[in-house]
Amino acid sequence: MYSYALLEKNCYYLIQEKEQDPISLIKVNLETDHCLYVSRYGDATTVEWKKKVDPIFDILELLGDDKVKDWESIYNDNQGSFNYEEDED
Repeated sequence: MYSYALLEKNCYYLIQEKEQDPISLIKVNLETDHCLYVSRYGDATTVEWKKKVDPIFDILELLGDDKVKDWESIYNDNQGSFNYEEDED
C-alpha cells in the first residue's frame, strides 16, 4: 500500500487508488505541507485535493516525458471529437 506522499509535483502517474478501481492517470499540480492538488484525467478532467496520507493501492508507473507528449496528443485530439452539437430544427 502506498500514499500520495510518494508522488512528486509536475509528474504524471498511472495509479489504482483501490484494488478494484480502474487505472487512472493523474498529475500532481501543487504540493503543500499536508496535501497535493491533483488533476485526474478521464472522459473529463477533474481536479481535487488529496491528503498526503491518503492511500493508493498501486502506483503502476511514472510516465516519462515522451509518453506524456504522446498521451497529450491523443487526449487533445479526442477532446475535439466530442465537442459537437446536434442541429436543432
